[in-house]
Amino acid sequence: MIHVVAIITAKPGQRAAVLSNFAANRAAVLAEAGCIEYGAAVDLENMGTAAYGPDSFVVIEKWESAEHLKAHAVAPHMKEYGTRNKDLVASRVIHVLSPV
Repeated sequence: MIHVVAIITAKPGQRAAVLSNFAANRAAVLAEAGCIEYGAAVDLENMGTAAYGPDSFVVIEKWESAEHLKAHAVAPHMKEYGTRNKDLVASRVIHVLSPV
């Protein structure tokens, strides 16, 4: 299994728009072969020792294999999602992890 933690930072004030695009794309991703989990999360106020901030969110994913993740990255709906967010996203950091 492959775990992915993607930290998405929207341009100031654009997180809601990016999350809306994420929600619209989520069903297509969940229908992909090998997708186990795919969801977005934001900071829970007044909890934890650090915060990503008001413009960021985290995408938490689980995939059956690296091959499934690679296919996901080039799926047509992901290319469209990227195009819709092109002018809304400031940065993204993607961690691909293997459980131990």
